[in-house]
Amino acid sequence: MYRSLLFAALSFSLLLSACAPSESTEQLEKPRPAVMVQPQVASAQQDFYPGEVRARFEPALAFRISGKLQRRLVNVGDRVEQGQPLAELDTEDLLLQLDSARARLTSAVADQRLASSELGRHRKLLERQLVSQSQFDAVETRFEASDARLQQAKAQLDVARNQAAYAELKAPESGVIARRMAEAGQVVAAGQGIFELAADGEREVRIDLPEQAISHFRVGQPLTVELWSQPGKSFPAQVRELSPAADPVSRTFEARVAFTNKTTGIEIGQSARVFVPKAVATDVLQVPMSAVSADNGKAFVWVLNREQQTLHKTEVTIGAYGQEFVPIFSGLRAEDWIVAAGTHLLLEGQQIRPVDRMNRPIDPDRALAQQD
Repeated sequence: MYRSLLFAALSFSLLLSACAPSESTEQLEKPRPAVMVQPQVASAQQDFYPGEVRARFEPALAFRISGKLQRRLVNVGDRVEQGQPLAELDTEDLLLQLDSARARLTSAVADQRLASSELGRHRKLLERQLVSQSQFDAVETRFEASDARLQQAKAQLDVARNQAAYAELKAPESGVIARRMAEAGQVVAAGQGIFELAADGEREVRIDLPEQAISHFRVGQPLTVELWSQPGKSFPAQVRELSPAADPVSRTFEARVAFTNKTTGIEIGQSARVFVPKAVATDVLQVPMSAVSADNGKAFVWVLNREQQTLHKTEVTIGAYGQEFVPIFSGLRAEDWIVAAGTHLLLEGQQIRPVDRMNRPIDPDRALAQQD
């Protein structure tokens, strides 16, 4: 009985091992999914550039004197009103200078009072011819000198008062603190930036333009802006400013795009997209950059054979790369289906299962693709 059971178990095990390779081979031969798209007409598209909403005026706030930053009264993102204190310097030395200026003024007042009395006495003596003219002139000169020292002491006291007042940094206008550049305990120089204020008022979008695109922009050029927080809603805008030099690190040119009308609900820091209509007169096709590969210096794409559901390497002639797309001048037709991603993993003649970007099966025989 035991030998019969052992024999049956061994036979069943051999049967399973014989079936396993067949199932594994079937899984390996199962067509893999591939994201497919159709070429688009370049003249029907728009270039867009990501940007950030900024304030038209963004002054850097700084102390007019040097000193140690004692207190920071606001944080980044805080809203401030005109005249509101933002930071304070250590005023110990400034108060000592103010006391010294007051003492000099008191001394100058006493000297000027004494010189004035002496001048009055010598004037009476001169009238009685009891002193010479030269003696009177000397006394008068001392009086004028004391009066000048008095005026100097008053001016120095005013300067000392101003210096003490400059130890408090105040907001020149209402807005939002966009950036902090110093911290409490730091010794700062006169004119060194402490905060950056995004002033209330006009708003605009800052974008970075690549070198190959800067020649297509000009000041006053009409554009369209769309906020990520308000999809589908467009705002008319125009180029207000173009940087004359590229950033030394990113090699891009900064541009400021201003809204052409007063808009509400636009906050600083919001993400935006600036759309630029393409000036393309011909029906040039374009495909996503991820769909184009290169082999031996020649560009190619993977085109789907609709009948056999297989892929074939197709050489194409491309133009200058854009933000997301590449123009195709030859090698493709508008009705072709191509692989949009993962092209480095494909093989010639490989069988695939077409899907869209949402991993939904698609029918290559239909006229248009759902290219979300």
